[in-house]
Amino acid sequence: MANLAKRAFLEIRKEISQLNLTRKMGVTARCHAAKIIDGKAMAQKIKEEVKDEIKGFKSKGGRAPFLCVIQVGEDPASTTYVKNKIKAAQYTGIESENIRLPSSTTQNQLLDLIHLLNANNDVDGILVQLPVAAHMNEKKICNAVAPNKDVDGFNVLNVGKFCVDELAFIPATPAGVMEIIRRTGIETFGKNAVVCGRSKNVGMPIAMLLHADGIYETKAGDATTTICHRYTPPDKLALFTKTADIIVTAAGVPNLITADMVKEGVAVIDVGINRVQDARTGKTKLVGDVDFEGVRQKASYITPVPGGVGPMTVAMLMKNTLIAYKKVIKLD
Repeated sequence: MANLAKRAFLEIRKEISQLNLTRKMGVTARCHAAKIIDGKAMAQKIKEEVKDEIKGFKSKGGRAPFLCVIQVGEDPASTTYVKNKIKAAQYTGIESENIRLPSSTTQNQLLDLIHLLNANNDVDGILVQLPVAAHMNEKKICNAVAPNKDVDGFNVLNVGKFCVDELAFIPATPAGVMEIIRRTGIETFGKNAVVCGRSKNVGMPIAMLLHADGIYETKAGDATTTICHRYTPPDKLALFTKTADIIVTAAGVPNLITADMVKEGVAVIDVGINRVQDARTGKTKLVGDVDFEGVRQKASYITPVPGGVGPMTVAMLMKNTLIAYKKVIKLD
């Protein structure tokens, strides 16, 4: 009897020891900071893929794809974005032209230029850098770009087609977000996703791509998706984000998402770009919509700002230009 009691005691002590080890391991896992997604490295890989494919076409006697970028006015941010796009085009082997028009350009003059480029068979992709001049109708300008050359994916025909899960040009930022999710291996099927932001060029397309049926042409995410926006009360926003497996922010509000608003293991994709004053240096710096340092302690994955979604946007634009060149999307 004494031996039986001793063996039983030893077994109980062993079980307690294993339980404590499991608990310690669980705490350790939760204390690990998130894996920071390197958007620059991922974008570079995509550009290399585009570059290699273009080399293949040219080696067989084909011409290079041609991208035309139109900028109206002298907005400094737009100038920087255009410069990055032209640089990426040059790197990948895409020929490009940057047409810069004065802010005094009339809407009809811009539309006439777009129509000329639409009719030019040597032009594969057309991009009108937004915002356009204040006196122009942005939607009318975007819809003037031929759908089969609309590498920004802003023409209403492209928007409508991908909203019903048909092959179309997807705006570069939403396409970049989905590419980050896929290449990182973040599971979306059956997961809860929250998108903060409802813009027609970013938030809405991201939500559509996350929630739609993955069996169709857009290869969407099959997630249960909630869209929050500027009129979502803060307490309700926190209610949604606390249950989210994936959070995508595109609201343009610094520190919109803080550590107390997310659960352990959440994947966070920060699309926000905000310029704020650095309290330590007094200089202006870029931040996203997420409290990066706080949230990364609980997240499984997180994108930085800068260096996350931004480079992916440019890379996906190059990919869209290659798709336009290959004419694999039929929009007529």
